[in-house]
Amino acid sequence: MSLKSGFCDLGFAKVDLDRQARRGFAEVIYCPGKAREHISSIACQLIKNKQDLLLTRLDKQTFAYLKKKIPGLRYNPLAKAGFLARRLVVLKRGLVLVISAGTADLPVAEEAAVTLEVMGNRVKKLYDVGVAGVHRVMHHAALLKSAKVIIVVAGMEGALASLVAGLVKVPVIAVPTSCGYGASFEGLAALLTMLNSCSPGIATVNIDNGFGAGYFANLVNK
Repeated sequence: MSLKSGFCDLGFAKVDLDRQARRGFAEVIYCPGKAREHISSIACQLIKNKQDLLLTRLDKQTFAYLKKKIPGLRYNPLAKAGFLARRLVVLKRGLVLVISAGTADLPVAEEAAVTLEVMGNRVKKLYDVGVAGVHRVMHHAALLKSAKVIIVVAGMEGALASLVAGLVKVPVIAVPTSCGYGASFEGLAALLTMLNSCSPGIATVNIDNGFGAGYFANLVNK
């Protein structure tokens, strides 16, 4: 296996070993659809080349399999994320605040938080403060204003991102989730609300994409 081209060809996968230098963080392994053996081989190749490791949408059974092969691998069951950072050092940069509208949004919010933490960000969480009880988020006005970037995770109608963006002067990353009743169309209603927000300064990622929100917030926070 030649590494001269910046990647390692495993036959079934070409592991991008140059990504950490090029983008600031190693290639992240999206687990659904991949065989356990393939995930293990990719992960071991990253570790061999001194790369940090983040596995998204990782189920418990696959984690148990990987844990036997990768000492020190950790797991957040709510986020369904596995990780092994060479150094979990919090860098001297601004605070990233992760907000969820409801408890049903927590898996996506936790995916964003894990991504941020593995990348060395200082993270705080503010959960279950949706617009059905707006006084809950208003109670934390000082915390909102202390953040350098904010991630807002919300399903149903997805209105919380607009509300938060109207209160702060920092970028807001909106994450629609697929929770909600029939007319929410598995997150499409929240996505359209966030895309059509009248509050400026909002960037919207795909439905349930906590990882994408965390990655983008990390770039902003740099």
